[in-house]
Amino acid sequence: MNSYSSRLAARIQQTGTCALVGIDPRFELLPQPIVAAAKSKGLDGEQLQVSATEEFCLRLIDVVAPLVPAVKPQVAFFEQLGPAGLEMLARVIRHARDQGLIVIADAKRGDIGSTAAAYADAWLAGEDPTAARWAADCLTVNPYLGGDSLEPFVNVATERGAGLYVLVRTSNKGAADFQDRTTDEQTLYQGVAAMVEELSVKTLDGDYGQVGAVVGATWPEELTQLRAAMPHTLFLVPGYGSQGGTAKDVMSAADNNGQGALINSSRGINFAHSREPFASEFGPDHWEEAVQAATKAMIADLG
Repeated sequence: MNSYSSRLAARIQQTGTCALVGIDPRFELLPQPIVAAAKSKGLDGEQLQVSATEEFCLRLIDVVAPLVPAVKPQVAFFEQLGPAGLEMLARVIRHARDQGLIVIADAKRGDIGSTAAAYADAWLAGEDPTAARWAADCLTVNPYLGGDSLEPFVNVATERGAGLYVLVRTSNKGAADFQDRTTDEQTLYQGVAAMVEELSVKTLDGDYGQVGAVVGATWPEELTQLRAAMPHTLFLVPGYGSQGGTAKDVMSAADNNGQGALINSSRGINFAHSREPFASEFGPDHWEEAVQAATKAMIADLG
């Protein structure tokens, strides 16, 4: 069985970039031609939203699949559309897997015992897309119930060749409210980081383990410190682009071979047709070309 870290490394090497495209399909921001096409089928209400969103996601995946190693569907935007939205998410994930992409389900699940095991069973397909209801390679996990809440996720990930990204230092401004609290001269996020690095070492395959860390681009000093403290841990770095993180801010996330990290951009790529310079050049009628141009611009910016 090929581990998550080895499959991710192969995709990064194949594409030559650590850029990650988040899929955040907000219906109100979808290109008008996509919505108009769904309306032309006589759809309205939830059916209209699900149909238009699915069409957008599938075509977005087709554009970015040759360019980046992975995509990250934000589960909340699919849950928002009800049961049909979650069924649609399953199809979107399978399409991305069929296109050769690594899929990270951004669901931030977290619980203890059999409940955590059920979450893991549902989301962590790992190497075999048929192994879980939602065929993700990897899942984001909330660790704040403690170490025993991570164990079921780690067990399933190890069995299936899947990966995890544990919230360590999140990109939002309010992260410091709790994550900076100090006990025994150590912040909470540093304590979580130490546990994640320990789990990474236990699941090591090559240079990296299967338990990664979410560390925001909006905290560049902490990102550098955590990379030094977590040499065997894969990083998932949100906050680049729309949240203000820059290529300079994320330089320390990857190793000298360009491995070990994924840098995420969601809105800036999904809806590139509505922001400059892409709006003037492409607009909503050529939104796929805008997505492609924005993705290539990100890849060039990251180097």
